Amino acid sequence: MAKYMVRASYNAEGTKGLIKDGGVARREAAEALIKSLGGTMECFYYALGDDDAYVIIDVPDTASLVAASLAIGASGVVTASSTPLFTAEEMDEATKKSPAYKPPGS
Repeated sequence: MAKYMVRASYNAEGTKGLIKDGGVARREAAEALIKSLGGTMECFYYALGDDDAYVIIDVPDTASLVAASLAIGASGVVTASSTPLFTAEEMDEATKKSPAYKPPGS
């Protein structure tokens, strides 16, 4: 499974829905979405600032993440972006690879 941090932001209509439904109900809706794709939700936190919520999820593959993103975006009341997360062991594995790369202008 792949782990991602999802950042979500409500627009005005989404915020009204959050107020109406409550924070727990929205967390449960997010968890149901991820479970429907074969994934799990590690944590869900609300925040103040540019993003309204931070969610850590595990999903089986990139297609599952994209499907969740499409469902969220199609709602028209929430925007979301995701960042892949890596373990220290995965980072060590990456540092042992020798990619061929030529920087621009060299």
